[in-house]
Amino acid sequence: MNEKVLNKNKNGMLVLLLVILGYAAGIGGVVFMAAFGYFLGWLFVPIMIVLIAWLALGWILLCGLKVLKPQEALVLTLFGKYVGTLKGEGFYWVNPFCTAVNPAAKTKLNQSGDVDGGSHGKSIVLNAGQQVNMAEMPSKKVSLKIMTLNNARQKINDCLGNPVEIGIAVMWRVTDTAKAVFNVDNYKEYLSLQCDSALRNIVRIYPYDVAPNVDTTGDGHADEGSLRGSSEVVAARIRDEIQSKVAEAGLEIIEARITYLAYAPEIAAVMLQRQQASAIIDARKMIVDGAVGMVEMALERLNEGQLVNLDEERKAAMVSNLLVVLCGNHDAQPIVNTGSLY
Repeated sequence: MNEKVLNKNKNGMLVLLLVILGYAAGIGGVVFMAAFGYFLGWLFVPIMIVLIAWLALGWILLCGLKVLKPQEALVLTLFGKYVGTLKGEGFYWVNPFCTAVNPAAKTKLNQSGDVDGGSHGKSIVLNAGQQVNMAEMPSKKVSLKIMTLNNARQKINDCLGNPVEIGIAVMWRVTDTAKAVFNVDNYKEYLSLQCDSALRNIVRIYPYDVAPNVDTTGDGHADEGSLRGSSEVVAARIRDEIQSKVAEAGLEIIEARITYLAYAPEIAAVMLQRQQASAIIDARKMIVDGAVGMVEMALERLNEGQLVNLDEERKAAMVSNLLVVLCGNHDAQPIVNTGSLY
């Protein structure tokens, strides 16, 4: 199903003026026939029938008037057959028997700029979960604006089996109204489900944090890809995955972004301890490396200046004392020996 844009129907104002003039002429004709119709003889009856029929049925032409605002479209069918799409702002007139089609008109997702059919009426919530919408029939217009879909956060296992919670924001718009309306049952719900599916397919490829021996690119070599460190790459892969699924629905995915990422609550505390332990180990390693370097430098300086000649036992004691001082968590309390060298 390919989109067919109706470009020659922007004549709504002309039709409206002609209908108004026709009703004015019809009313004038009825008044004239009532006053002077006896002069026409046998023509009086057929002329009056035509005038009354026009006054009674002429308003049907007004049903074909359509008004569109910028970035709106209207998909039209005539007795079940797709006849075309009105696109762009303007005052249109189409066959009054054409009907607009939009199965997603009443669907409201958790997104900005969502189309609720143009109905802004209030809703009254009754007992037993009943809800009554006080607005009129929802509009069947299809929005062509860029909209942002914020799906609910999902709990997904990463490639290491750790449960993580992740949420995404997807910027999308309708590019082919015919495909969006006729190729899928409800293009908004279809998009939401495909976003959930694509998110799960991509997240399960990556670990939450960098892990050894993990191939996230599929080239057979381990890499440093992760959900936390490669968010741009992950978001791009999610976007491409969604686009491949919704192309047949006439939708374009402009961008996908990760809006929330965290370990699931049941393992968050354990993973926090793991991260703290890793940070402590890294810090201790740095401290030990620095302390060993300082001890080596101290021994070399003492040997170069020949200030003190130390045997191997005294060197070992000096190294032990320096490492304790440099690697300790608290400031050392020195004991000064004033008696002798040893």
